[in-house]
Amino acid sequence: MSAKAWTPAQRWLFAIKPASWPKLLVPMGLGQALGIAVSGHVSLWALFLGLLFTIGDGLFIVWLNDWADEGVDRIKRARFPDGCSPKTIPDGILPARTLLLAGLAAGASAMLTALAACLLFGLAHAPALAALCLGIFAAYTLPPLRLNYRGGGELLEMVGVGVALPLFNAYLQSGTLWDARYELLIGWAALSLASALASGLSDEESDREGGKTTFTTLLGNAAVRRATLASLSLGGLLLWLITWRQRALLPMWSVALAATCISLHQWRMIELGDAPHTNAFKALGTYKLHLHRGIWGVGLVLTLGLVLHALFGAGGL
Repeated sequence: MSAKAWTPAQRWLFAIKPASWPKLLVPMGLGQALGIAVSGHVSLWALFLGLLFTIGDGLFIVWLNDWADEGVDRIKRARFPDGCSPKTIPDGILPARTLLLAGLAAGASAMLTALAACLLFGLAHAPALAALCLGIFAAYTLPPLRLNYRGGGELLEMVGVGVALPLFNAYLQSGTLWDARYELLIGWAALSLASALASGLSDEESDREGGKTTFTTLLGNAAVRRATLASLSLGGLLLWLITWRQRALLPMWSVALAATCISLHQWRMIELGDAPHTNAFKALGTYKLHLHRGIWGVGLVLTLGLVLHALFGAGGL
């Protein structure tokens, strides 16, 4: 069915981009689990507020990113009318002004959630951490910085998804701004960098024509794919070293399962060889599918291990 025949509910569901939400929900869960590991108990209020903030933050990102990327999205639709998915504004799914206002409202709701955490539960640093999460995205895609266009957007995404969002959620659960157990986020940040690097692979030519400076437009497809695999390896190594140094943090079954998950999907990415080359959208989709399954699988396994270990002891189950 053509997008023109979609109902309003279908249009908003598309604009929410549900398939991309694990990119935020998994680090949210990992952060909550780290907070539980520090506090030793589960706060359902902290879990609710963390989910509420993550939803607001996610909608802020998704809608304003579509608004800011209208130009390059139009270029990609014109160049590859049958090779890419529908674009929210160019395909008339939602108007630009609607997305802008909805995105700003979502960001405001996220900040209100953080203020509620501060006022109702005494979490004094929640507003500052929330502002950091929102500010990273603003610097990523909105004027005047727009670093996703000027260069460095992938590094901002690494900090936002790999550190800031899980740290905010860990703080909600524990009330502790920093704890040595949060070192696990160093390895998670490296995995998040791999995801950020790969995000530009499918948009190489349209981004270059639209004036965006990304690692892919600068270095090319093959170099970025190599860097993605290297970041995955680095993230896996760092996670292993950190959990080995802090043996009381996680049960070893969860570490072994996480290592197996990332190794399996990394091997599947390597098996693709040079198939995910520039504009090979189907192969690129398969490449990124294995990448995301590996990263999100690691996040889910570590989250489960942290929670079970904190609540039920070294045996986990």
